[in-house]
Amino acid sequence: MLDGLGSFNPLKELADMRRCIAIDIRNANGGGTKGPLAIDRPWDAITDDHLALMDHLGIEKFDVVGFCIGGPLIWNLLRRAGDRVNAAVLVHPSGFRPEMPDLFYQNNTKGWAVKFLESRPDVTAADIHDYLTNMYTNRADFVFTVDRDFVANCQTPILILPDDIPAHPFAPAMESALLAPNAQVSLYPWRQPDAHIPLAVRHVRGFLKAGFVPLNLNIFTP
Repeated sequence: MLDGLGSFNPLKELADMRRCIAIDIRNANGGGTKGPLAIDRPWDAITDDHLALMDHLGIEKFDVVGFCIGGPLIWNLLRRAGDRVNAAVLVHPSGFRPEMPDLFYQNNTKGWAVKFLESRPDVTAADIHDYLTNMYTNRADFVFTVDRDFVANCQTPILILPDDIPAHPFAPAMESALLAPNAQVSLYPWRQPDAHIPLAVRHVRGFLKAGFVPLNLNIFTP
């Protein structure tokens, strides 16, 4: 799913250098993949789906690019199967903003959940509350899916393109870049003016070319 990227389309910009596989995230509005809500393990269920798809396609090692919620999902993927990830690019990643601690709970309750509940009579508002609480409220720190010690010990090459809007806070993105021993960070701001975006894309392309020769690229999008 590529709706709402708001910056660049990796399927277009990277197709000449990788086999690009866009992940249709389970239960995303507008997507085609439906499944259990996985109330008790919201992040891990999506990672299960990602790894199952890679196994189905016979792909052992890959690069990964993630936009927005793809940031926490990449960290969870690295936690679960870091030996399979050659390099990771986190584009305007989501993260915890202490001055707005319930931002993601409220945004998803008012946005995603409304349409989702209309299409799923088997799911209740209480289920949504528990799901989002386990996904965000109970993990209200840093990048939601891993802690700072994990990031500080993660050896995977990482490129972070930070943003600074409510859902894409600058502070945890930069803290991740400073902690991770093999991390790079793009210019900032890179989304504005528009003339900066091609330069950021060149950074992504150069990063993926620099010593990494996988045949596959996986993309997490909102």
